[in-house]
Amino acid sequence: MTLSYKARRRWSLVLLLIWLPLYCVIAVAIMVNLPRFPILIELAVYIFLGVAWAFPFKSVFKGIGQVDPDQDQ
Repeated sequence: MTLSYKARRRWSLVLLLIWLPLYCVIAVAIMVNLPRFPILIELAVYIFLGVAWAFPFKSVFKGIGQVDPDQDQ
């Protein structure tokens, strides 16, 4: 089932305004409770966590910055 353009725009806003800040808090809370890693490993983990959140939502964000394809011209 594919989402309409308007539904994808709404879901992208929900993801960016609610899920992303929550994900950041969870990721930092987990990293704080782990033993301290060398700085390069910790940096790599933070980079991975910073990019990995978006992969499951790739289909929601695809084409959001473009003109509505369903809109009549």
